[in-house]
Amino acid sequence: MLTYHRITSIEDTYFKPLHELLGTIFPPEEVLAYELWREPLLDASIHVYVAILGDEVVGSTEYRYYPELKVAMTDFTIIGKPSLGVGRFLMRNREKDLQRLAIESGTTPIGMFAEIYDPYRTAEHEFGGVSPMNPFVRREVLSHIGYKKVDLQYVHPSWDHEGQAVSELDLGFLPQDEELTHIDAALIVTFLEGYYSALPNKPVEWLAMIERLKTKDQIELLPL
Repeated sequence: MLTYHRITSIEDTYFKPLHELLGTIFPPEEVLAYELWREPLLDASIHVYVAILGDEVVGSTEYRYYPELKVAMTDFTIIGKPSLGVGRFLMRNREKDLQRLAIESGTTPIGMFAEIYDPYRTAEHEFGGVSPMNPFVRREVLSHIGYKKVDLQYVHPSWDHEGQAVSELDLGFLPQDEELTHIDAALIVTFLEGYYSALPNKPVEWLAMIERLKTKDQIELLPL
């Protein structure tokens, strides 16, 4: 039976296997160094959970809720072993927790952001050998869930603190209202500036993207 366990310290027994799992799934520029996790995990607004089977970490998800913006962000969802129902387990527990956070803050969420790999824009990705984490599979699953592509040329600062522009992802948004076709550009700007405030080195491409967004009113949501 899977257990949903929150990690709030790098001293947690399950943090080391989680970090190792992250390193097998994502490229190096997408993974925060081990010791640099110490401070973020102390932040009560950052929710890092692992799916545990026996004593083994078989999946994980990280997310946060911004009551002032009425949006959530899924930092990652990873599956370490197939055929265990890990993805569904993480998604449902995350939904319940986000619903709790919204109720506690007295807000009604409008949707959830996620950065989604576009495998069609890159030659290859050396993802770990777990078929559910193949970027083609993940993108299609997220499309089935209801995620849409935010219509902009998206880049983000690399998490290795080198200040490089990572451009092989789209910014996705899962609207609470499935009929929603546009999202406020100002909301995107506020969200991204807050989300990446922890990274001091911003690439010029990211800064330019933010400035372009500031000249817009609404941004279209496209099929993923």
